[in-house]
Amino acid sequence: MQDLAPINLAAVDVMHIFPLGVAFVLGFVARLANLPPLMGFLAAGFALGGLGMQNTALLQQIADLGVTLLLFTIGLKLHIKDLAAPVVWLTASLHMLVICGLGALLVGLLALLGLGLFADISLHSALLIGFALSFSSTVFAVKVFEARGEMGAIHGRIAIGLLIVQDIFAVVFIAVSAGKVPSVWALLLLGLIPLRPALLRILDSVGHGELLVLLGWSLPLAGAALFEMVGVKADLGALILGILLAGHPKTNELAKSLLSFKDLFLIGFFLSIGLSGELSWATFGTGLLLVLLVLPLKTLLYFLLFTRQRMRARSATLASLSLTNFSEFGLIVGAVGVSQQWLGPEWLSILAIALSLSFLIASPLNTASKSIYARWRQQLHRLQTRKRLPGDEIIRAGDAQVVVFGMGRVGAGAYDYLRKHWGDVVLGIDINADYVERHHQAGRNVALGDATDADFWARAERSGKVKLALLAFSDHSSNLAVARLLREQEFDLELASVAYYPDHEEGLREAGVHKVFNFYAGAGENFAEHVVEDLGDLVGEKAAGTA
Repeated sequence: MQDLAPINLAAVDVMHIFPLGVAFVLGFVARLANLPPLMGFLAAGFALGGLGMQNTALLQQIADLGVTLLLFTIGLKLHIKDLAAPVVWLTASLHMLVICGLGALLVGLLALLGLGLFADISLHSALLIGFALSFSSTVFAVKVFEARGEMGAIHGRIAIGLLIVQDIFAVVFIAVSAGKVPSVWALLLLGLIPLRPALLRILDSVGHGELLVLLGWSLPLAGAALFEMVGVKADLGALILGILLAGHPKTNELAKSLLSFKDLFLIGFFLSIGLSGELSWATFGTGLLLVLLVLPLKTLLYFLLFTRQRMRARSATLASLSLTNFSEFGLIVGAVGVSQQWLGPEWLSILAIALSLSFLIASPLNTASKSIYARWRQQLHRLQTRKRLPGDEIIRAGDAQVVVFGMGRVGAGAYDYLRKHWGDVVLGIDINADYVERHHQAGRNVALGDATDADFWARAERSGKVKLALLAFSDHSSNLAVARLLREQEFDLELASVAYYPDHEEGLREAGVHKVFNFYAGAGENFAEHVVEDLGDLVGEKAAGTA
């Protein structure tokens, strides 16, 4: 057998490693400042660009892989009915039409004034710039919702559905503007729909280990390659393959198995944004002006359209702030405009700067989004309609005395135990509509809602019946957020929570949680307790016989 040659680490180009090191350092600094790490990654891209570094082929491949995995995981959690809802497709269409028109009008006025790089912009070019600025970032919104555990929340589902509709508009534009019509073989893609049962059977059979991870890698890459072969945008293939698997009980596990890979590769995406254009005072000033003029209009219009579609003010606020940014698709539209000579090459840099600045503004806004809503709650309520969108109604605790928040495996187990011992005084709350439906089918009293919603707690406080709340979320940030909210409102009830790490326990106790259960540390003790209950007599008999 021939010996394998050792890997020559000295041959690895240091310029491929250096950007990741800079990204880690600045991402760590951002985390210490209680900011999302992606702000550090964006800053790293600009810093490296300022040092003269260019976007490399390897970094772009990493970024493309990240986006492909992202769209696949979005598809896993998406339902076609979400896209068909008027609050999604109608809001997306009207918003894009209005912002495209207003953006073109603002650019045209600045061109008439002969202001800097806006001078000599034609009406056609102004419309193209307005169109590029009308998109919001799917990558950014998903990162926000994942960090807060809100992918299944109604505002998360609506925002992501709206972004997918926008992405479809972008795919159509790119195909038409480049004269690239999908191949006639693209019709064969419809044959993927009958393959869904076979894909679901495979997902059932791969187990929970490395085969599941390999399947999670293979499907989005195969879908992207297949769609590219027939002249359709590759990323759309990854999204469609994810949608075909949506609704299967193992899709959540599949998404979690890809989470670390996706997050790692998306670092390349954020770095590539900062490296995608040359930074100068002229391009920076132009990009900043676009952000100041257009971004507030986008946010306000999103909120107005959402509330007109009967969303509650809170849901509309959280969804709108997650969309307060420009999109990577705006860069693609800009690149098409430059290649077709509809825009000067400097506009690609301007759009990249505007995108990056919008992320830098949107990150702290979304970190403080619930505080912003709480601060302006009364004023925002005046703008919502009397009727509510189905699934976005205020939750009423009714006669419940115990509320379990987070109806995953831990929450469902706690619910069943408490209901067995205390009767029908237990209410489950979960943010994920699919989970709620499954619990209804199992006969549990579970409502769809967000535990971090101050409106729910205001109602529960007036009812005066809830005496105990259990926080059973899988992510620590949700447990901590609810605990802090209850402390701020001086809510008079006993509060218990699960924790997964010792530092989480300490944070929960400081937030006012009375009883903290370390899930990992307590699992063995619980296991032994159940064994003693069922088999204790048998062990006692053997011990007595031995004596």
